[in-house]
Amino acid sequence: MPRVSAGPATRRKRKRQLKQAKGYRGARGSLARMARESVLRGMAYATRDRRVKKRMFRRLWAVRINAGARAHGLTYGRLISGLKKSDVVIDRKILADLAVNDDIAFGQLVDVAKGTLEGIE
Repeated sequence: MPRVSAGPATRRKRKRQLKQAKGYRGARGSLARMARESVLRGMAYATRDRRVKKRMFRRLWAVRINAGARAHGLTYGRLISGLKKSDVVIDRKILADLAVNDDIAFGQLVDVAKGTLEGIE
């Protein structure tokens, strides 16, 4: 009795996986099993790194804000604390952008934070 070849559904599945592995080098892009493994691993990394990306950007913003704050005689923590106490609602992404691109506006925010901190102490 002859062996049965893979049916249409299996063939479609393999073609779909090979299409997802397009651009992979060597056997990873041409052999169904290796392509499947590589695609699954790639998807797992992509899922993980969508979350890691958010963390990394927040760290970058903190570094930029800290550098700008120290240039104006304040630390990152004291700047954020002062802004919160003075009810200034501005997120770290915008604050980091101001620290890098608009020193005058950032300096005004630092002055607001300093004024609030001096009133407390």
